[in-house]
Amino acid sequence: MKFQLEDITVYFPYDNIYPEQYSYMLELKRALDAKGHCLLEMPTGTGKTIALLSLITSYRLSKPSSPIKLLYCTRTVHEMEKTLAELKLLYNYQLQQFGPGARMLAIGLSSRKNLCVNPNVVSAENRDSVDAGCRKLTASWVRALAIENPNVPTCSFFENYDAADKAGTSTLPAGVYTLQELRMYGKEKGWCPYFLARHMVQQANVVVYSYQYLLDPKVAGIISKEMERECVVVFDEAHNIDNVCIEALSVSVRKQTLEGATRNLSRMSQEIERLKATDAGRLRAEYNRLVEGLAQRLPAQDAWLANPALPDDIMKEAVPGNIRRAEHFLSVLRRFVQYLKGRLDTENVEKEGPVAFVASITTQVGIDQKMLKFCYDRLHSLMLTLEITDTDEFLHVQTICDLATLVGTYSRGFSIIIEPFDERMPHIPDPVLQLTCHDASLAIKPVFERFQSVVITSGTLSPIDLYPRLLNFNPVVSRSFKMSLTRDCICPMVLTRGSDQLPVSTKYDLRSDPGVEKNYGKLLLEMVSVVPDGVVCFFVSYSYMDGIVNSWHESGILKDIMQHKLVFIETQDVVETTLALDNYRRACDSGRGAVFFSVARGKVAEGIDFDRHYGRLVIMFGVPFQYTLSRILLARLEYLRETFQIKEGDFLTFDALRQAAQCVGRVIRSKADYGMMIFADKRYSRHDKRSKLPGWILSHLRDAHLNLSTDMAVYIAKEFLRKMAQPYDKNGALGKKTLLSQEDLENMITGPDGEMLL
Repeated sequence: MKFQLEDITVYFPYDNIYPEQYSYMLELKRALDAKGHCLLEMPTGTGKTIALLSLITSYRLSKPSSPIKLLYCTRTVHEMEKTLAELKLLYNYQLQQFGPGARMLAIGLSSRKNLCVNPNVVSAENRDSVDAGCRKLTASWVRALAIENPNVPTCSFFENYDAADKAGTSTLPAGVYTLQELRMYGKEKGWCPYFLARHMVQQANVVVYSYQYLLDPKVAGIISKEMERECVVVFDEAHNIDNVCIEALSVSVRKQTLEGATRNLSRMSQEIERLKATDAGRLRAEYNRLVEGLAQRLPAQDAWLANPALPDDIMKEAVPGNIRRAEHFLSVLRRFVQYLKGRLDTENVEKEGPVAFVASITTQVGIDQKMLKFCYDRLHSLMLTLEITDTDEFLHVQTICDLATLVGTYSRGFSIIIEPFDERMPHIPDPVLQLTCHDASLAIKPVFERFQSVVITSGTLSPIDLYPRLLNFNPVVSRSFKMSLTRDCICPMVLTRGSDQLPVSTKYDLRSDPGVEKNYGKLLLEMVSVVPDGVVCFFVSYSYMDGIVNSWHESGILKDIMQHKLVFIETQDVVETTLALDNYRRACDSGRGAVFFSVARGKVAEGIDFDRHYGRLVIMFGVPFQYTLSRILLARLEYLRETFQIKEGDFLTFDALRQAAQCVGRVIRSKADYGMMIFADKRYSRHDKRSKLPGWILSHLRDAHLNLSTDMAVYIAKEFLRKMAQPYDKNGALGKKTLLSQEDLENMITGPDGEMLL
């Protein structure tokens, strides 16, 4: 359908639109008109992605004088592929309606591991090895050697691409390219899809890639640096965006890291001696370049990960004199590694800020803040001078230089925490030094400053007023949308006690109570006997899940559950979990039904949908609070309280409830779907906890469902399933319109106040 939204003609590839999609587009357009940032919470299963893509691409077509570019960030490769598939459908519709003027280029950009087509390189087991394998064949010095000696291996895909690039013919025709299509196009042309995609990022109208390409300075420095200001940045599924920002600027160092770094330094030392004997001029040339400053243009294939710290002014300064010579720099790094070894050799927990940490380094080993700040770039320069290609072998020394540069650059917003062992396993010595970032706004600040509109959107952003404080920005639009439904297809319940009327909770003093474990087991047993198809259970942690499953096994409850449905379990191994999920789906497809045990902060809670018969019920056992004795978490809470006046309890509850909402939201993925959500913990009945759930869940949570026992929940489930078994009228016979046609929109828009009048 094609309709007017204020002064924009919107091309929408479906015959009908949901009222909330229309409202969502309206708010999004206001943010784009104001050239500002926005926060939009939209229930899962209401077509958020297509609403975003339709509005932004239509906005570009309606305003050709000021073309905008869309940078769409997703969390996983699976989500990236889904977004590109949706965009392809939209693009075909726009071409059909608008004509050739709607042509655009949209690409997905991912790591070499996902885009490389060279069979010898891509067969490596992990991403770092694939990157190193690529570098061994494409580095400028390797290719220079290959010209003189044809036996030196190079990559034919890269060579063909480079030749086409020099001839000015290495372009992609207009269209929408998924990762699979990029690989196919690369194979067909004999070009490297990874470097082609990186080259085309500048020309593309829409780029779909992962959060790290904008938020992690090491990656953003090479990929997103050249992007123009007229970009609209979308962070989809952004409920955990603060955690992604913090991870991007945090570093952990263990004994193995330091041992690896020592080996790396010995190898570099040998390379320097070899170079002095064979080509001393190269070391002299590097020294002279460093006197002038660090900024240099590198060929794309030589570009390494960029500086982990954000300020650009580092590049404009000259490297301190005492680390310009390669030998001096290695000696500084050796002293730094020695210092860290000494710090790890402790029996007490230590915590300090970056300023005290740097002062201690200066006093003990004579390395000042400026030298630390330049470590990463100085290492990068030296690796290029020594022509090192197996970068995966040098990850340890990179980590050490990461740490040095971050502590040398930032004086607040970080803590250094040294722990002699994991407090959950105090009998196993495993010392770790962690530089942990507490301020999510540090990583996202350059994104807000550089691009005219940043859209943060998810199905779970409640309470929405906390995000501007956590990320330190002022949105021009901040809005949460409800779900318009023809029938009440979501049934949330709060279960506070078992059938024996004893309270249930994963609160620390109750969690290992045999009565609670038994009541949780009885709840699941009763539910699997009345709920058809798939049931998904989320536990607060792996250790709690292991404990409770053992207890159910010993008491025979698990055996009784398996009389009704098969049981599958998520583990910390990705391959095992994928296999368990596939078999769970097969069991649901065959009509046997199944139960999937998962963890609230595990892999399944984020990107996996349990739509239709794969999820008719989700049970959230307990409130998924973070491990509150974690020193990193305590340091962050202290920082949030002092800097943003966010109370500890408020943040912990907000964090736990967004995770719980994310878990139960897996059950409903479209309006024709239906499902139940059980929050099994007495704490959910408290208003201060419950009120932090998203509005679209709260609007279906009746007062009568707030304090249930197991038998009451079973009765409600039976009634709900009976109601859902009736024929589904998607047009809404009850006078509630949830699907708007083109005619509805035209009538609605002509309402007297311009609001949604049906």
